[in-house]
Amino acid sequence: MVNQNPFANLKQDAPSSLVVFLVALPLCLGIALASGAPLFSGLIAGIIGGLIVAPLSGSPLGVSGPAAGLAVIVYGAIEELGAYPTFLAAVIVAGIVQVLLGVLKAGVIGYYFPSSVIKGMLSGIGIIIFLKQIPHAFGYDSTQEVGNYFDAITPSAALISMLGLGILILWERQFMKNLSFTTIIQGPLVVVVTGIVLKLYFDGKEGWELVGDQLVSIPVTEGLSGFIGQFTTPDFSAFLNPAIYTIGITMAVVASLETLLCVEATDKLDPYKRVTPTNRELLAQGAGNIVSGLVGGLPITQVIVRSSANIQSGGRTKASATLHGALLLISAFAIPAVLNLIPLAALAAVLLIVGYKLAKPSMIIGMWKKGTNEFIPFAVTVLGIVLTDLLMGIALGLVVAIVSILWDNFKVPYKFDIRNYKAGDPIKIEFSEVVSFLNKASIQQTLDTIPPKTSVVLDASQTLRMHPDVNEIIEEFQVNAATKDITLELIGFEATVSETPVADFEEQVLQKPRATASKVAKLFKKK
Repeated sequence: MVNQNPFANLKQDAPSSLVVFLVALPLCLGIALASGAPLFSGLIAGIIGGLIVAPLSGSPLGVSGPAAGLAVIVYGAIEELGAYPTFLAAVIVAGIVQVLLGVLKAGVIGYYFPSSVIKGMLSGIGIIIFLKQIPHAFGYDSTQEVGNYFDAITPSAALISMLGLGILILWERQFMKNLSFTTIIQGPLVVVVTGIVLKLYFDGKEGWELVGDQLVSIPVTEGLSGFIGQFTTPDFSAFLNPAIYTIGITMAVVASLETLLCVEATDKLDPYKRVTPTNRELLAQGAGNIVSGLVGGLPITQVIVRSSANIQSGGRTKASATLHGALLLISAFAIPAVLNLIPLAALAAVLLIVGYKLAKPSMIIGMWKKGTNEFIPFAVTVLGIVLTDLLMGIALGLVVAIVSILWDNFKVPYKFDIRNYKAGDPIKIEFSEVVSFLNKASIQQTLDTIPPKTSVVLDASQTLRMHPDVNEIIEEFQVNAATKDITLELIGFEATVSETPVADFEEQVLQKPRATASKVAKLFKKK
C-alpha cells in the first residue's frame, strides 16, 4: 500500500518528476509545432497539466499535457477559425463540456474498451515513439539533400544516443538498482547531463557540432514581463461564433476518449494496481482545459507517453506529475538557454527505451498465446495506430473486437455436451442466457441435422431473453419433428412458444381431424 501523502514518497517522486519533465519538454514543443500553434502554447499546456490537472485528478500516476492525438484537429481548427485567440475560445468550450461529462458520470465509457484494444494502443504508441526517435538518435538532417542517407548522420548525435542507451540499460541491471544513489540519480538524468557535456565538447569541431534542430529549442525571453508576454488571452467575442462550439464539442469528445483510454492503460501499468476515478478525471481535465484556454495553452489530455515514463521511473503518487509541471514553469522562465543545450539525441535515447517497454516482444507473444480472439483485435489496433493515427487505430481495434464477440455469440447460443453423449440417449440442447436473432442460422442448422426417430430435449430454463425469431424456429421444428418421428420435449418455453403448432399443421396442411392432431401432440411433453 502506497502512502498518498504528497510528501511521503518524495524520494521516489522527485527523481521521477525530473524524468517526466525531460520527456515532456520536447513533446510539448513538438506537439505545438505539429498543431500549427505558438511553441510556447505547448509549454503552457504542460505546465497546467502538472500544476492544475494533477492536484485535481484522482490518478496517482497519470500525467497530463498537450496530446499528439489532437494535433490534427487543432491544426485544422486554427486554420478554420483564422486566429489562435479565436481557437482558445473553443478550448474553453471543450473544457466546459468535459466538466459536464464528469457531472453526468460519463467516465464509465472507458471500461467498455477491451483490454486487447488497450494493450494494442500501448504497443502502437510504443512503436511510433521508437520509430520517430530514430532520426533524432542519429542526428539526421532532413533538409540535407544527399544520395546516401548515411551521409546525413551526425557522428556526435549517434554517439550520444548510443551511449545514452548503454547508460539506461546499465541502470536497469539489478546490481545498479542495489546501489543507493541510483534511486535519486535516475538514468535519464545521467543521459541528459552526459549529452550536454558532449555537446559542449563537440562545439567547433567540424562534422561533430550539434546545431539547429538537433537541439531542444524553447523561446528565450528577458525578465518577468517578457515571460508573461508569451501568454495569450482568448478572443471573447468569438463566443458569438457558432463554429467554436462545434470544434469545442469535437475536441471535448476526442480528448475525453483519449484520457479515459490512457487512464485505463495507466492503471494497468501501475505496479500497485490502483483504480482512477474516471468521473473525477473528466472534471479535472475539463478544469485544466478551461484554464489552458484562458491563458493561451493547447487542449490537454492525460497522455500515455509521459504517464508510462512516470511509472517506469519509479513515480508513486501524483506529486510526481505536479512537480513536473513546476519544473516546466521554472525552466521555461529561468533557464531556457541551458535547456537549449540538450541534444535531441539524448532525449531520443530516453524515448527509445520508453517505446520499447510499451511494445515489449514478450507482451506481444503473451497476446498471441491468449488466442485469436485476443490477438487479432490487438494486432489490428497496433497496425491501425502505426499506419493511420491513434483514434483510427483504436476504432478499428474496437470494431474487430465487437465483431469477434458477435461471432462467438453467433457460434455458441447453446450447449450440447458431445463428450458425455451416448448413442440412444435423448439429445439435450441447453440454450444460453441470451439468444439473439444472430443465432438463428446456427440454431436452424443444428436442428436440421437431428436424425429421424430420436428423442430431443430443448432446455431454455436458464434463458433470460430469447428473440421472437428464434421462438418461431422452435415452433417450426415442432412441426418438422412430428413429420420425422422425433420425440420432442420443451423446457422453459411456456410463455414464448405456441402450444398448438403441430395441431395447426395437422389440420391446415394434412387436413386431418383434430383428434389425430391431439394424438400427435401427445408425443411432446411440455413443462
